[in-house]
Amino acid sequence: MKSISAVAVAAVLCCVVPVRAAETPPYRVVARYTPGGEGGWDYLTVDAAGRRLFVTRGTHVQVLGLADGRLVGEIQDTPGVHGVALAPDLGRGFTSNGRDSSVTIFDLRTLAPLGRVHLHASHPDAILYEPVSHRVLTMNAGSDDATVIDAASGAVVGNLALGGRPEFAVHDGHGRVFVNLEDSSAVVGIDPVRMAVVSRWPLAPGEEPSGLAIDREHRRLFSVCGNRKMIVLDADRGKVLADLPIGSRVDGAAYDPGTATAFASNGEGTLTLVHEDGRDRFRVVGNIETQRGARTLAVDLETHRVYEATASYGPAPAPSADNPRPRPPMVPGSFVVLVIDR
Repeated sequence: MKSISAVAVAAVLCCVVPVRAAETPPYRVVARYTPGGEGGWDYLTVDAAGRRLFVTRGTHVQVLGLADGRLVGEIQDTPGVHGVALAPDLGRGFTSNGRDSSVTIFDLRTLAPLGRVHLHASHPDAILYEPVSHRVLTMNAGSDDATVIDAASGAVVGNLALGGRPEFAVHDGHGRVFVNLEDSSAVVGIDPVRMAVVSRWPLAPGEEPSGLAIDREHRRLFSVCGNRKMIVLDADRGKVLADLPIGSRVDGAAYDPGTATAFASNGEGTLTLVHEDGRDRFRVVGNIETQRGARTLAVDLETHRVYEATASYGPAPAPSADNPRPRPPMVPGSFVVLVIDR
């Protein structure tokens, strides 16, 4: 997933356009957290037990209280950080640092750094903890592979070629990991113990997938794609079960089993809601207007709240020979975390 640093932003609109509004409670933006700080951002990660939200901010990670958005701590020296993985059973957390191809290990309670793992790979992006094998996997966008790390010792187990550029990844709770391959429009399944790719399934008609979510109970994968589609896959056979319309410039996906709802966060400034009505029955129930640039998200499975991040930007500077496509500067102090609730 690309760090978000140059997005034209419009005002937040708090309305929903539901289909069958009587069946599905409307969601809306209910709060905006402004933790301050400069720089871009990427993944958001909910720490349900600690009631905290981890927000990656380019060179550091901000940790906010879920209830009020108060800044409760920071993890420093994470150059080019993309994601955070939590291993609550080990009391540890891990960050993927894209700029120096490393992983920071930190104490989950105190946020104090415990060590740093340097990878023989390029640009780790997505990161996750697989609880059955007790292994951490980084998805390395610069070398088209995954690095597998023993979470307890911090030792690198090895690298696994994926045959394409990885984006987001999820685990199924039974030892299997799935990851989107953006450049080949496919999902691959990984066995982190055997260090093997065990499946590869096309996402057609989906193209350029980014975010990936999973319904672990019903074994369904939700892959959001750059051609404005959410593709629902059978996680055992790879069969495409549904092809649903979403917004443009999508990056993130999430699934809430408590409400049987999948989400796609669209950089155009909308959040698409897809309801799982029953076995292999899915429908779009609404598109919430959020704020332009809000492309990454996380869901608190206890409160069913959705969190997104974005900012406001000024006009781009004039093109030059050294910078023919200049990015607009972020308005100082405009970074915001949107809180979306029913």
